[in-house]
Amino acid sequence: MTIQQLLKTAPVTTLLLACFIGLFVMQIVTGVDANNPSTEALVKWGANALPLTMMDDPWRLASSAFLHIGLMHLLFNGFAMYFFGQIAEPMFGSAKFLALFLLAAIGGNLLNNYVTWQSIIEGTGQPGLSAGASGGIMGIGAALLIAALFKISVNGMVLNLKSLIFIMGINLVYGFAVPGIDNAGHIGGAITGLVIALAFAIGYRQRLAVAMQNVASEQAQRLQPYQTNYSYSAHDTPSYNSHYSGQYKDQHDNQSRYDATPLDQSPHFAANSTEQDTAVANNETNTSDIYADSVNTINSPLNNGTVHNSIEPEALKKPSVIWQLLPWLAMLLISIGFVWWWQDIHQQLLQVLKAIE
Repeated sequence: MTIQQLLKTAPVTTLLLACFIGLFVMQIVTGVDANNPSTEALVKWGANALPLTMMDDPWRLASSAFLHIGLMHLLFNGFAMYFFGQIAEPMFGSAKFLALFLLAAIGGNLLNNYVTWQSIIEGTGQPGLSAGASGGIMGIGAALLIAALFKISVNGMVLNLKSLIFIMGINLVYGFAVPGIDNAGHIGGAITGLVIALAFAIGYRQRLAVAMQNVASEQAQRLQPYQTNYSYSAHDTPSYNSHYSGQYKDQHDNQSRYDATPLDQSPHFAANSTEQDTAVANNETNTSDIYADSVNTINSPLNNGTVHNSIEPEALKKPSVIWQLLPWLAMLLISIGFVWWWQDIHQQLLQVLKAIE
């Protein structure tokens, strides 16, 4: 997929990739080592650092998602964002996709800080730095897993569940096998993405059910024939039909006279021609009478105020607004929970610092 196609299909994904690359280039231009940036440089450019993030710089929970520690880190996350974003963004929508990425990244950083803080309290750990879009990307991957489980299609195509599980598994195994990888950030981002995607999938299923009901209702109405009731008085004689019947009889009588000559001259009717002509004439007369009666039966109600009782089409159902807003409500609740979580760790830090003083 070219850059123009990616920009048209997934503009937010393109913007995020541009931010990753642009921020990395700015670091290189200012003298930061491309492969092994220093701690001071990472802190300066917005890395997640427990004492700073949980005290006066909560913005680092989001800024660290755009910062990468070295070129290989950037390439790995950039490829994952490109692979996941071009699928997830058209599926969830650009706004939801961006919110999903940011909340997953924040959730990953919060879990990392919580785990670090608990290890410090227990005396088994120390403050550290974390950066990268891994938490947000893992959240997107987890959301795609939910979409595959619920068989949500993208442009008519359903995601391959096995492939997604394989890719997510590689990320988790790689994180646990290689030292220095933020496993808590990966897990926190994935959990956040799962919760948001569940809300999206439930709302999607409900809207799809309503749409299928509407389609079935429309098809049933197309196949339903009109039910018409005819009612008229037996003493009423439609003048139109009588006139039409008379014309029809005259036409057949005239036709019989015109046809008499060729029938008489035909060699096949040489014997008993008179009887045959009489039989044909009688047959034509009976046919015209039957047809005239049928025309009278059908058309007479039209001249006597026929009432057509057709089935009124049922109004199409609309999905409840709650199903459309469910993903946003879930993200709002998650955001509130993240604020409470940050406040809780923040208060614990303040108590410890106060006790030390």
